[in-house]
Amino acid sequence: MQLSGINSTDNSFGLGQSEQPGELGKDSFMTLLVEQLKNQDPLEPTANEQFVSELANFSSLEEMEELNENILGMIVLQQSNALLSQLTESSNLIGKEVTYYDFDTQGLTTGSVDSVKIEDGLALLKVNGADVPLANVTEVLGESTTGDPSDDSTTDNA
Repeated sequence: MQLSGINSTDNSFGLGQSEQPGELGKDSFMTLLVEQLKNQDPLEPTANEQFVSELANFSSLEEMEELNENILGMIVLQQSNALLSQLTESSNLIGKEVTYYDFDTQGLTTGSVDSVKIEDGLALLKVNGADVPLANVTEVLGESTTGDPSDDSTTDNA
């Protein structure tokens, strides 16, 4: 005798909308428990201990799902903090001369950092009009010397 809701090919098995095929989530668990109650043998009902055990399993499943959601939230927050940290640290390089490895020329290039931006999760420095990943910087030389050194505006005319 085939009972409705007992095998996995029956439509009343009740996989939840958000679950992947083959995975049992809390919606599937509750549907399975209800079907088990509907279709149990009235002469030999399921023991109370078994239902308590199944409800404890359901409670554990809910707690694990909540824990997974919290961990995912922490991961997103940590990624955001890492991006903000990259932006903050690399902004200290604005106006400074840096040496970086240039993959186009296959050598080291020196230039002044004009700005910083985050793109695709990476800090990019704008150096002499080119976007340079922060990881390519090999040396920070100090303040930019792009001004005219012959212009001595600090001379006292007294």
